[in-house]
Amino acid sequence: MSDIERETMEYDVVIVGAGPAGLSAAIRLKQLDADLNVVVLEKGSEVGAHILSGAVLDPCGLDALIPDWKEKGAPLNVPVKEDNFYLLGEGGQIRIPNWPMPPLMKNHGNYIVSLGNVCRWMAEQAEELGVEIFPGMSCSELVYGDNGEVKGVVAGEFGRNPDGSIGDGYEPGMELHGKYVFLGEGVRGSLSKEVIAKYDLSKGKEPQKYGLGMKEIWEIDPDKHREGTVTHTMGWPLGKNAGGGSFIYHLENNQVYVGFVVHLNYANPHLFPYMEFQRFKHHPMVAELLKGGKRVAYGARAITEGGYQSMPKMVAPGVALLGCTVGMVNVPRIKGNHNAMISGMAAAEAAYAAIQEGRASDELSDYETEVRDGAIGKDLKRVRNVKPIWSKYGLSASLVLGGLDMWTNTLGFSLLGTIGHGKSDAEATEPADKHKEITYAKPDGKLSFDRLTNVSFSMTNHEENQPCHLQLLDPSIPIAVNLPKYAEPAQRYCPAEVYEVVSEEGKDPRFVINFQNCVHCKTCDIKDPSQNIRWVTPQGGDGPNYPNM
Repeated sequence: MSDIERETMEYDVVIVGAGPAGLSAAIRLKQLDADLNVVVLEKGSEVGAHILSGAVLDPCGLDALIPDWKEKGAPLNVPVKEDNFYLLGEGGQIRIPNWPMPPLMKNHGNYIVSLGNVCRWMAEQAEELGVEIFPGMSCSELVYGDNGEVKGVVAGEFGRNPDGSIGDGYEPGMELHGKYVFLGEGVRGSLSKEVIAKYDLSKGKEPQKYGLGMKEIWEIDPDKHREGTVTHTMGWPLGKNAGGGSFIYHLENNQVYVGFVVHLNYANPHLFPYMEFQRFKHHPMVAELLKGGKRVAYGARAITEGGYQSMPKMVAPGVALLGCTVGMVNVPRIKGNHNAMISGMAAAEAAYAAIQEGRASDELSDYETEVRDGAIGKDLKRVRNVKPIWSKYGLSASLVLGGLDMWTNTLGFSLLGTIGHGKSDAEATEPADKHKEITYAKPDGKLSFDRLTNVSFSMTNHEENQPCHLQLLDPSIPIAVNLPKYAEPAQRYCPAEVYEVVSEEGKDPRFVINFQNCVHCKTCDIKDPSQNIRWVTPQGGDGPNYPNM
């Protein structure tokens, strides 16, 4: 902890992150006891500003949390009417029939939503119950107690100079202390990383695995719009270069979500995930849909994909990890928001019971038990082998073996047991000289766009006179190691063109970090083969300002 003196505020529960997990926890705590003091701290400029998800929402979490959500006006307006799966080739596609798929893959009863707008609505419900919500408040460090327990966070620090020194208008922020601290930061949160490392919470677990999800919102020709239609594709353009696929969701107002996910365990450092997304939109099926339309928003976010066998221990003294911080995405369903909500509720119930017993700052073991043995654990356990099968044996094997394994798991057993993931995504990156470079066509400005143009559609902004929140543990590594060995893949894996290698005649190449472009996806923290980049939170309110993601 720093030696800066700060004011302190005391709460029963301090929640970091106003996503579906954090807001569900806040709402449930106040439902259980209206007198509990609960605060939610959100680094985005408003609730929802940093929320990006597909999203087809399974409402089971919302049903449990707020059963009368329809009457209360929750923005779930587009029920899924049609489910399509396609295997793409470069010039065509094959429809995969729905009938062989396990029941869990069906989207009947689910809704196409803007998760950002769902979170905005959930924040209104929380505030009506008396929850204090402070957007624009980055939590920059944890506060530890005398016995090593987490007792709070530092939030709202502003005004440091780029070198980290204290500037003229410095505001030290506040310490917010709680009997319990919930971390709902989403994927690869900086405080969660610290907790996992400090308490060795990943011991005995498989490495966490990730994907990079990129998404655009398009307004299309009304004649081509099919409200409620859900389409997923696999295959082209990724082929054998990487796992992943696409989603196309028709919501209301002639808008379509067009998204693309690349699994980050790819070996070829020449792969350019963003350009694979742009190339995908030139497939005849997709190009015909988007022709005459216009892109109105863009964003990107990493996705936790390790599933059941990669979930770390979720509790340590005084702290609990929620939702995507743990990794609760059901990969074949491409859904995790329902589990995030359920995890928030479970953490709230465990904390409420502990506080009723007069406890504080201990481990909420009941929360851990409920997640692993309850609805979340059951949801993830039956699909646990799909991702490692795909990673190790390819797409065809995942469709056949993974599908068979999901079917047997619906009957309560698996022929395959539990398959491990093996390497981390960073370790999966191989030297550049083992792979051929990949040639990508220049974006045409109609269907496909360069990164900087698209980043402008994320409304991203960072105050420039602050420390760079993308920290190099060793500044020499990008040029001395990553460039000769891996062709410095940060130039390509970043979907916002944050990283550049600048070469000038007669001078050594330089590694440049344009942190102002950062959309907070966390891919660099995950995929850098030298694990030399550490993502930490910038000043509160900075980053993307997503409208309807």
